[in-house]
Amino acid sequence: MDITTLPRLLQRPDRSFFLFGPRGTGKSTWLQQVIPDALRLDLLDASLFLELSRDPHRLEALVGSEPEGNWVVLDEIQKIPALLDEVHRLMESRRWRFALCGSSARKLRRGGANLLAGRALTLSMESFSAAELVDEFNLDFALGWGLLPFVRNEPDAAADILAAYVNTYLKEELQAEGLIRNVPPFVRFLAVAGQLNGQILNMQNISREAAVARSTVDTYFAVLNDTLLGHILPPWRPGLKVREAAQPKFYWFDPGVARAAAGLLRDPIDRLWQGAALETLLYHELRVYNEISRKHRPIAYYRTPAGVEVDFVIETARRRPQKPPRVVAIEVKRSERWDRSWGKPMLSLEASAGVKVDRMIGVYCGLRSYRFDNIQVWPVKDFVKALFAGDVF
Repeated sequence: MDITTLPRLLQRPDRSFFLFGPRGTGKSTWLQQVIPDALRLDLLDASLFLELSRDPHRLEALVGSEPEGNWVVLDEIQKIPALLDEVHRLMESRRWRFALCGSSARKLRRGGANLLAGRALTLSMESFSAAELVDEFNLDFALGWGLLPFVRNEPDAAADILAAYVNTYLKEELQAEGLIRNVPPFVRFLAVAGQLNGQILNMQNISREAAVARSTVDTYFAVLNDTLLGHILPPWRPGLKVREAAQPKFYWFDPGVARAAAGLLRDPIDRLWQGAALETLLYHELRVYNEISRKHRPIAYYRTPAGVEVDFVIETARRRPQKPPRVVAIEVKRSERWDRSWGKPMLSLEASAGVKVDRMIGVYCGLRSYRFDNIQVWPVKDFVKALFAGDVF
């Protein structure tokens, strides 16, 4: 079975849209599935790239006499930011619908493009969700090697595929796109960032370990974030009369890519690494659900100096006059047995004045569901099922 062709949960809109996501997550395959009859123009084609770079107006001639409402797929749109002005004109004058696919909006914005001034929706695609794989989902494999479609499709070659992914895409292609100027310091940074998956960021320490300037570290993290290769998880600071963490955490978009960046593909991974990988996996599922449901709820983590930490806090209602914010709290543990003490940080948050905790959820690697002290405890697969059924937020 070719896993890469499995149906995805993301729904195609009826109007023009951008589709961003890291390379290898299945964007082109999905577009072929949901718009099979579209005219496709791939800017990785060197001759097409040169032609449209010289004269973006030739796009109209390439599309030709397609009727109003027909779809045009432009792959790797970030390679020619100036092309968006022509897309905008053709959307208005010819009423064509465009699917604009790329790995990042960073270069488009830097090139002065306005992302069509809101005339196109923006969608994100990541690695497979466990909800998409269903019976094909294997937790142990996902923790060690991630959920990229081509990795999942060739599990025996996972290490080689991920090594090539980091060596070619994260190093060479990011440089080719003009997102990084000098490869050696970026390679040093990647190794450090890989080891920091799921950790609170101390930029000064990272600067020292990677031997690059502090400002460069900030730029590199911004590149990973803008290309959706990594995600900054902010601290939640509701001001509950205690000091709260102010530094963000960083998660790679995929546990396997994090392992490759850290240089651990050929080494066995310990329980500590697996714990961070499980958090990475659950954060991935939360983001995918946020995207396909179009809820876009803010996700953060919560920590105080006293050691009270909740892995994920999803804000379901903002603070308003006379009304506290409402949240869902989630604690994740890489264990086959749930220890009731792990729920104490969520119970502590629930007892705080100034916040309303709607739900407290524990996620672990066991087989049974439990309910302790208003905390719903689910195995990973049960949590994913509840999440995509809309039962979490």
